[in-house]
Amino acid sequence: MKIIKTQEPKVLWKLNCTLGEGTLWVGEHNSIYFVDIKKKKIFSLNIKNKKTKIFKVNKEIGFIAHIKDHIFILGLQGELRIQNLKSKKIFKSISIEKNLKLNRINDGKTDPAGNLWFGTMDNLERKIERGSLYKLDKNLILTKIDKNYRITNGPAFIDQFNFYHTDSPKKTIYKIKINKKNKILSKKIFVKFTPEDGSPDGMTLDKNKNLWVAHFHGASISVFNNKAKRIHKINFPAKNITNCAFGGDNNSELFITTATKGMSKADKKKFSYSGCLFSVKTNSKGILQKKFSFKNEKKRSLL
Repeated sequence: MKIIKTQEPKVLWKLNCTLGEGTLWVGEHNSIYFVDIKKKKIFSLNIKNKKTKIFKVNKEIGFIAHIKDHIFILGLQGELRIQNLKSKKIFKSISIEKNLKLNRINDGKTDPAGNLWFGTMDNLERKIERGSLYKLDKNLILTKIDKNYRITNGPAFIDQFNFYHTDSPKKTIYKIKINKKNKILSKKIFVKFTPEDGSPDGMTLDKNKNLWVAHFHGASISVFNNKAKRIHKINFPAKNITNCAFGGDNNSELFITTATKGMSKADKKKFSYSGCLFSVKTNSKGILQKKFSFKNEKKRSLL
């Protein structure tokens, strides 16, 4: 078994993100994209020329997924939106959970077939299980896959039918198997965090199917093998580690978002780089996120 090696975390962008999230590597832009949910902003950093961009949106935003060029699908409060970030042109809006006004979209990713998966949560973070997991397919058909979550995070896909998904306040990462009809065949606890670990947040997989998990309140990222054994840990000078994605020249650089949300003055002094964007050089290679793919006739009529 290959031993994972990582360099010290490097601050790429000194920010004060309230709730940094949604890391996404877009290779043709040489850029890492991410969001600040609470500040309603999308950020991009070109790691070649160091140019930064900030895009503002009118709602809290949990994630973005790439379609083509400057066109992305945005996971917003109560809405999925297909938009050109450069021109600001909106192509389509899909309402989500109209009956749950206090819910919002949180984390989201594409699977190996290019379908979009995302979760919802109660935006006030009350102790209620109003979050659900959804799939948007190539025909723009929305399916509810799972429910009764407090705060959804992930998913991270082993393949098209097997993935990890998290309920952060329950400190639980699930391993879920579905069939071709989007029905859950099995849902098992993969890892349960201790109070000292903090809460499992965003996550990603490497090509050896190891799971890299951000620790909210835990100032670290853990790597678990497919047997749920922790095989590596990276410590950060930031308390709330929120999300991570592989990218860079050979897909071996990990990009990490953090947050200042809920931190005390003492915590901010101790973890002075909270809210920044980090990178970590590794000897692992990540699994890149697919573009959100929908059928050509739909794409032509929309875009």
